[in-house]
Amino acid sequence: MMKTILTGFICLFICSQINAQNDSTTTTDAAYRATDTIPVLSFSQDIPVKKQPVYKLKPIVDFPLTAVNTAWTLYAFTKIYSKPPTDAEVVLNLNKNNINSFDRWAVRPYSPHLDKIAYIPFNASMPLPLLFLIPQKTRKDFFKLTFLYLEAMSITGLLYTGSTYLVDRYRPYVYSSGTTLEQRMNGGGKNSFYGGHPALVATSLFFGAKVLSDYFPESKVKWVFYTVAAGATAATVYCRLKGGMHFPSDLLLGVAQGTLTGILVPYFHKHRIIKDPNLSLVPFTNGFDHGLALVYKLK
Repeated sequence: MMKTILTGFICLFICSQINAQNDSTTTTDAAYRATDTIPVLSFSQDIPVKKQPVYKLKPIVDFPLTAVNTAWTLYAFTKIYSKPPTDAEVVLNLNKNNINSFDRWAVRPYSPHLDKIAYIPFNASMPLPLLFLIPQKTRKDFFKLTFLYLEAMSITGLLYTGSTYLVDRYRPYVYSSGTTLEQRMNGGGKNSFYGGHPALVATSLFFGAKVLSDYFPESKVKWVFYTVAAGATAATVYCRLKGGMHFPSDLLLGVAQGTLTGILVPYFHKHRIIKDPNLSLVPFTNGFDHGLALVYKLK
């Protein structure tokens, strides 16, 4: 909006300096007055708008935010996966009846098979920025989109690792006698809150869906992007739930946080052009001066 107004004022200033040139012969006031009979142009036209990028970075905010989030995430990961083991006596005295009723039903033995399967959508979603190299529209903004992707993932990393670092919540399999005692005592068994796998998968894939939808707003297959994102996230949730890794509340929070972050980071960086229908650019002439005037119609 400010660029449009500034452009209009510049045009007005330049054009208003173009005065009617005097002839070498004698020119009278009557000759100037004669120009008053020329009708003033009253038509209006839209101010031409320069093509703008889909997303716009704010370096003063984006760079420090991403750097701090990434630094914390890398540090916290070393801490949450090196928690001290739980004493056998503590593990054996755990009672699933102390779990809230919403989550209690999810107690089940640890499944190495489902734990391994959950890493398929997780690992597949991580290199998502490579997808932006395929369409020409996104390829030219590859580095910008990759940075935004890192920013979104760093936010999820901050929230997830911060929660797991500060909260020790036993995973469902720790309450199950069907899990080996060694596995139940493992320090990683205290990292149930909240679901990091679905949070990261949702952040990555919903980010990709949002970006592709913004770059191809007229596409009739936008629903496919979001369907793939939702399907992969749901598959991750299923494996983590059935594998005894997380309670339903952990997974719901992870999905909500990841989905919102994946969508909102591109949303808040989207370049918006505010086009006011009441604002127009009008050519003018008064006999002496010619130029363009910005006109705003009051409602």
